[in-house]
Amino acid sequence: MDNEKLGQLIRRLRIEAGMTQRELAEKLFLSDRTVSKWERAQGCPDVSLLPRLSAIFDVNLEKLLAGDLAESSADGGNMKRVKFYVCPVCGNVMTATGSGEPFCCGRKLSPLKAQLADEDHQVVREVIEDDWFLTFQHPMEKDHFIRFVAYMDYDRVTLIRMYPEGPGEVRFPKRGRGKICFCCSRDGLFELK
Repeated sequence: MDNEKLGQLIRRLRIEAGMTQRELAEKLFLSDRTVSKWERAQGCPDVSLLPRLSAIFDVNLEKLLAGDLAESSADGGNMKRVKFYVCPVCGNVMTATGSGEPFCCGRKLSPLKAQLADEDHQVVREVIEDDWFLTFQHPMEKDHFIRFVAYMDYDRVTLIRMYPEGPGEVRFPKRGRGKICFCCSRDGLFELK
């Protein structure tokens, strides 16, 4: 932990939050002299205070410890580059278009890497009216099922969550030249050509 970087970050976050050193100190049950010492790199917060600082400033604890809240770069808005994340504990599905670092159930999540659909993950794709109608020849059992299907176009993502013992089919409005991905609970993310 670099006292200088951490002190500068605490000062920046405190000012962004519109707080004085005294107000921050009161929230932490400390003296304003202690906060002043941190900001001047004359000391650093006790480890037991870091979760509270993280909560007060609503920042990631790892980033706080590193003393750096590097901004994500914009990706230009193309939703075809969306990243999918699935929590291994609760099964929550998250998406991001930038370089965010999502967490769930206390774990940092890694983006799923798409692979081309193989023989075990084939999809029948039909056009019905102006929609894509997808049918999966895949088990929909409690421990092995299609978790979600997503249709990505330039400006939007349509994600349909699927559940065990549900029908293995979905319907999407057909727009533009989108990309379709789906996630198997056991084998990961697949992309259709």
